[in-house]
Amino acid sequence: MPMLGLGTWQNDEADACANSVETALEMGYRHVDTAQAYGNEDAVGDGIAAADVPREDIFLATKVWNSNLAAEDVHSTTEGSLDDLGVDAVDLLYVHWPAGAYDPEATLGALDELYDQGKIHNVGVSNFEPHHVEEAMEILDAPLFANQVEMHPFLPQEELREHAAEHDYELVAYSPLARGAVFDSDVLTDIADDHDASAAQVSLTWLNEKGVTAIPKATGRDHIADNWASLDLELDDAEIDRIDDIDHRDRKVDPDFGPDAWD
Repeated sequence: MPMLGLGTWQNDEADACANSVETALEMGYRHVDTAQAYGNEDAVGDGIAAADVPREDIFLATKVWNSNLAAEDVHSTTEGSLDDLGVDAVDLLYVHWPAGAYDPEATLGALDELYDQGKIHNVGVSNFEPHHVEEAMEILDAPLFANQVEMHPFLPQEELREHAAEHDYELVAYSPLARGAVFDSDVLTDIADDHDASAAQVSLTWLNEKGVTAIPKATGRDHIADNWASLDLELDDAEIDRIDDIDHRDRKVDPDFGPDAWD
């Protein structure tokens, strides 16, 4: 799984979404993230089809929404996702939240079946706390590949990072720019100025240094390119420590159906 991907949340205008996916892939991105709930899987598929990049070179991920987590719905809606995306299989399918119709045995059993059928190449979860992850690992026959969670310098997810390292699964960070709040941080902007970079690049590089894959949303070419440039940025240990020492905490995504541990 490439360590930097293109997020597509709230990129729901069809032409703009397809263009951003095509632009990112032509620029060098090889990881695209979407979800049933985003309402843009068909546009993402159009962007992939338009790009001059072989499908086998693209790591494509989507997520099953909360209301579709009964076993039969996992199967039927995943088939719909594959049709909309214009692919035979996705590289990673996530359970979007441990909420709604989520039943560990039934939901994860359906993902195992899709994995065995070759329609998904990896099984993932999203917004899971450590105890959810451990339960999923006990139930799944397929390896648990990733947990996608909100993560950025204001929500560093130390416990989950330690848990992922201990149990050997990947962490994927959504909202890695804290919905733009990174641009208001004196620490991040000061470090960015020292490197003639952007605060977004600093946040993404910090995540990379933590071994976390980031999937920042970007629509315009300039923002897509700015995020891509984070791959060339290097931060020294002192700069990483400065970011680690930020004591401001700010969770941006906290729906009523989120895990109780978030309260």
